[in-house]
Amino acid sequence: MANRLLTWLRTALPPRLMRLLVAVTAGLLLCISFPPIGWWWSAVPSVAMFSWILIHPKTRPAGGLGYGFLFGLAFYIPLIPWISGFVGPVPWLALSAMEALFPAFFGLLAVMVRRVPGWPLWFALMWTLSEWLKSTVPFGGFPWGIVGFGQTNGPFLALIRLGGVPLLSFGIALLGASLAALTLEIVRSWQHSGAAERAVHVSLPGVLMPGLCITAVLLTTAVAAPQVRRAAGGAGDEPTVTVAAIQGNVPRLGLDFNSQRRAVLDNHVRQTVQLAEDVHAGRAPQPQFVIWPENSSDIDPFTNTDAAQQISVAAQAIGAPILVGTVVARPDWTPDNPAASNSAVVWDPVAGPGERHDKQIIQPFGEYMPWRGFFRHLSSFADRAGYFVPGTGSGVVHAAGVPVGVATCWEVIFDRALRESVRNGAQVLAVPTNNATFDQNMSEQLLAFARARAVEHDRYVVVAGTVGISAVIAPDGQELARTQFFTPAYLDVVVRLKTSETPATRWGPLVQWVLVGASVAVLMAAILHNGWFIRPLRRRRRERDVTSMSGGADDGENPPEQGESSSALAGQHDKGES
Repeated sequence: MANRLLTWLRTALPPRLMRLLVAVTAGLLLCISFPPIGWWWSAVPSVAMFSWILIHPKTRPAGGLGYGFLFGLAFYIPLIPWISGFVGPVPWLALSAMEALFPAFFGLLAVMVRRVPGWPLWFALMWTLSEWLKSTVPFGGFPWGIVGFGQTNGPFLALIRLGGVPLLSFGIALLGASLAALTLEIVRSWQHSGAAERAVHVSLPGVLMPGLCITAVLLTTAVAAPQVRRAAGGAGDEPTVTVAAIQGNVPRLGLDFNSQRRAVLDNHVRQTVQLAEDVHAGRAPQPQFVIWPENSSDIDPFTNTDAAQQISVAAQAIGAPILVGTVVARPDWTPDNPAASNSAVVWDPVAGPGERHDKQIIQPFGEYMPWRGFFRHLSSFADRAGYFVPGTGSGVVHAAGVPVGVATCWEVIFDRALRESVRNGAQVLAVPTNNATFDQNMSEQLLAFARARAVEHDRYVVVAGTVGISAVIAPDGQELARTQFFTPAYLDVVVRLKTSETPATRWGPLVQWVLVGASVAVLMAAILHNGWFIRPLRRRRRERDVTSMSGGADDGENPPEQGESSSALAGQHDKGES
């Protein structure tokens, strides 16, 4: 049956067309592992199918680059269409094409290391290296689409507690590549008709290596999973607090959000007053502090007394400090350079403004425009980007005496943001966000990032969005409460204050650097193993020796150097690939 199916596929489709179709299918499978669909398991066959293309003897390094780029386009174009909602298709497609370069880079590296024994492990390391690059360059990186973030609905999320998102991505890539290796070995054995012949043609290393890799991932997950399940219950001596998140909503979605700034502030004041009325009526518990979203007051309350007064009205009504997402003008502000900080300010009902977190990782092409003069010639939207300046600080503010770690919207995607907050003493995490310029799918994806951080750092995470989706997430990644998108609402939930640190919190950066360092070492070993850069050096040295010999023989009379014959055979093998 398997032989007939393989024969039909080979005859029905040209080989290269089949690999192209598999690359597109693999990219789409990886996309649907993310919200809003969230089929976490589809990431494993996605990597397996992509690995099959890259291990194919007909795939050269240039082919790995091309197939990887096609895979990346099939992944990113349907993953981030929300970018085009208000700015058109050009930025969406341009960003998708740029991000597709990283799977292309992985494809190139995978073909380079595939001849080193144990290729599933090396493929997983190359995947980790490409994701590290994607999270770093250009302009600080764009980690949207990191494979680990698509696992928040699945059992492998427990791995994030041990080594952060890089370890989780490595585990999924290792599963996929090992599955491909096992499948190839099984198919190779079934191509021989008799049972005795199949037994002879089964390669023990070809089965043992991927089997051990799969077993290692499953066992590690099994060890970490009980710790994650127990995290939500916490220890009996952990104190609890009641936290509220306000979702005031906006009059309408779109890029003209800033023109609605006073209406948005009024909406959040109104919703906070509604919460206060429900508390006084006994319909809701009294919160110790309240979290407003990013840009909930897009009017600087330090320069606008009316905005400050409205925030004070809300804080006094609820009788608790409010973490207000606002915009604060920088000291060097000028009309030509309106520099500002994207800030979260603790607003006390009596003392007024206190501690604040200035967003440290700001979004290129949105909150600021790199190379503004250049991009102004390409699009009129360049002048609509902000002039925000990255802040400094510990990532922690104190509200009602509680150390709260803050990652404002975009910051939650980056590993270092909330890790620094927890390392600096945060006992609960807040993610104020503003998704008014995007859609519900984007909000679902951002919420998945917050769920990953909750498990990674063993903390409750409170997500407060101007339009949603707002949620309270337990340390096991489960949502305790959530709102609907584009609807005024509030959440008022009891959470535990936690002080323990997970292995990922302590050692996450080290794990990532070990994986990146190992991938570079394997790449160097592959170059030596394949004989690249060595044969040309030997050839030039031999030619130099021949010309320097007086009356020397021609090249054909010189004996080959030791080890040259195997390199030459390897070169002939490479030339046979197309």
